[in-house]
Amino acid sequence: MKDIRTSVLYNRKMAPGYYCLGIAAPDYPALAQAGQFVMLRITQGYDPLLRRPFGIFRTGVLEGANPQLPAQDYMEVVYKVVGHGTRLMTHLNPGDEVSLLGPLGEGFRLGSSTHAAPQDALLVGGGIGVVPLFMLAQRLVEQGSRVRLLLGGRSCTDILAVTEFERLGVETYVATDDGTLGEEGLVTRVLERKLHKYPYACVFACGPMPMLNAVEHICTQAQAPLQVSLEALMACGVGACLGCVVKGREHSTHHPDYLCTCKQGPVFDARELSWPDRTGSTVEEQK
Repeated sequence: MKDIRTSVLYNRKMAPGYYCLGIAAPDYPALAQAGQFVMLRITQGYDPLLRRPFGIFRTGVLEGANPQLPAQDYMEVVYKVVGHGTRLMTHLNPGDEVSLLGPLGEGFRLGSSTHAAPQDALLVGGGIGVVPLFMLAQRLVEQGSRVRLLLGGRSCTDILAVTEFERLGVETYVATDDGTLGEEGLVTRVLERKLHKYPYACVFACGPMPMLNAVEHICTQAQAPLQVSLEALMACGVGACLGCVVKGREHSTHHPDYLCTCKQGPVFDARELSWPDRTGSTVEEQK
């Protein structure tokens, strides 16, 4: 983990309300893991007061136009304009100074004795939830997995980075609520079909909690392994403020079990978490 002052390299509009911010980030191509995040401060004053968390979309080495100058490590975050802080971010220009803390958190578990790369992988992203899935797709492709991306959004403007994934050789399927891109309906319907076709696939998902609840239910029924990346509001990013806790699997009224999203996550094995049943209460609360 590094806490550095660095500079903006570029700030590109991807779609209405969505931007890709490139930041000089020494050593990030070697340090950052798929699924990790950074805490970013964009001003020198107290507005906004707190750093903001952003998932790492991509890292790399930027070659300069002048071959005499050294190449520069960089990282990208993709953000959606939703409030004061992200509106300020749209005005960032190359050379502007920002404060960067990271890489933070636990990423996706891959390539170990207990989490070997799967033969088939289904990546499910909802809106801005596509962000941590790009580096994951890169790692899976490098390790020989067959990767399929299922993207969902309210409309075509919420579907991001399709071209980037396709350049990796990832098959991409899109579903939008209004049918303006891909098929009309929920991306979880696509997941049901793909799990029927690829019953031994491992699933990785990031998006809003209603989508993740549905993904978990589908994967439980299909007995498919699932890792989820949670989206959470964070004040510190290092587990000190306890503002991003979620209920663990053993949570109950009499035995509270909380997990810190920023420290123990944001990526969790779905079996670590407490999920609501179809009536809305958690399974543990009914024991």
